[in-house]
Amino acid sequence: MNSNSHTLATVGVVGAGRLGSALARALATTGWAVDGPSRRGETPRGCDAIVLCVPDSEIPAAAAAVAGAAPLVGHTSGATPLTALEPAGAEAFGWHPLQTFAGGPDDAALFAGSGCAIAGDTERALEFAREMARRLGMTAFEIDDSGRASYHAAASIASNFLLTLQAAAEEAAAGAGLEPEEARALLAPLVRRTLENHAAVGPREALTGPVARGDEETVAAQRAAVAETAPHLLALFDELVEQTRRLAGHEVTAP
Repeated sequence: MNSNSHTLATVGVVGAGRLGSALARALATTGWAVDGPSRRGETPRGCDAIVLCVPDSEIPAAAAAVAGAAPLVGHTSGATPLTALEPAGAEAFGWHPLQTFAGGPDDAALFAGSGCAIAGDTERALEFAREMARRLGMTAFEIDDSGRASYHAAASIASNFLLTLQAAAEEAAAGAGLEPEEARALLAPLVRRTLENHAAVGPREALTGPVARGDEETVAAQRAAVAETAPHLLALFDELVEQTRRLAGHEVTAP
């Protein structure tokens, strides 16, 4: 394969989970041939590059399983260093889509417009990761191994912990007599608008509500309601109030 060429014969995708399945479908629309998604124990052959879409703990074993099968081998982990790919004996790259996949039939369309953290232990490996992102309409940015944990923590806070907060909101809404499905439907437009405001003007300018206004009486009433309805969420509520005060630029006081 010419290091300056982006016309690859075949890309192998290992891992038939949510990401692997979506990636295989998306790559198939770019003009590249795709082998996969392969399941455990299946190894693509005759590929120019192999992408491992497997859990982080399984990357070394998956890399060993594809040793000699392709000159380029990458993983899709946000937190795992490239050294985990050493058992493959190939040029290594990292390719982590900054997106969430729920396993739906339309997930392949989620790559376009998303960010993609890339890395490579050779220039050719890095350029392949960049080109794969480009072909899928993504914005590639380089993350080295020293920054991977911080980057992945940011992604988890922004995505995974958001769902934890929404689950907490549904529990708190039970005190108002709302069922979880009802609360979810009612809160969804608020959440969407909040995220749009955050993207447009940043967290501090987008912040609204009693903490932002310094309305401590309302905050105290909310705290009492949480203590009655979902007392196990009280520590989370207190920490969120404290951090929101900091964001708003108010003095932090004990609840």
